[in-house]
Amino acid sequence: MSFAIPYQMRIFFDDRRRLFKIGAALLVTMLLCVALGWNFSRLRPPPSIFDTPIDNTLSYLTLKDFSKLPLEERIRFMMDFADRFRSLKPSESAAMAAFLAGVAGPARDQLRDNVKMIAKDVLADGAQNYMALPAEKRGAFIDTWIIKWQRTMVKVTTGKDDKKTDSERLDAMRDQGKRNEERQSRMTGGGNLSDRGASGFLDFWQGEIEGSSTPREQGQITKFLDDVRTRLVNR
Repeated sequence: MSFAIPYQMRIFFDDRRRLFKIGAALLVTMLLCVALGWNFSRLRPPPSIFDTPIDNTLSYLTLKDFSKLPLEERIRFMMDFADRFRSLKPSESAAMAAFLAGVAGPARDQLRDNVKMIAKDVLADGAQNYMALPAEKRGAFIDTWIIKWQRTMVKVTTGKDDKKTDSERLDAMRDQGKRNEERQSRMTGGGNLSDRGASGFLDFWQGEIEGSSTPREQGQITKFLDDVRTRLVNR
């Protein structure tokens, strides 16, 4: 005894199978797109500073991925790179010079932007934390912030820890700030700090990295740096 499936039912089941195949194909395509998107969205990890050819290490600094690393990781990368730079072999120095000579266009722009973004993010982080404090705690925060980054810069540039105490370092910066203030006062014919506006830190900020910040960051950083400068002069 045979059983014949009606024509309409055969059409129905064929359509169901066809729809299932289409749906399965679409699902696979979507999963592939998600996997590819996740792969492209991942940050390329920084190379090992001391085990990577110098030109490959420099190449990482020309990638946008560098600026997406956490601030502390970027600073550590630059400090380690400075340590290696001080002990380069002649062949490595030549490779570094050749690489830098060949960097042009978008790569050179990205390299410059990556370095500037470190400065911007340091200022933005400091300004945000500063603005969140009550007025009576802001002076101490400025002192701590200045000392931290002063010592960091000494370490980067010399490879050595600063031997001065925090108080000695602040006193030296205060004396330098007063000398700068007196020199500028002579050049501008007097006037108080607020009348003359931003200089020093603010000049660097406005000339180099202000354009890469948000309006909120611009306002906070300008206020922060003005207060830092005032603190150095009046401490």
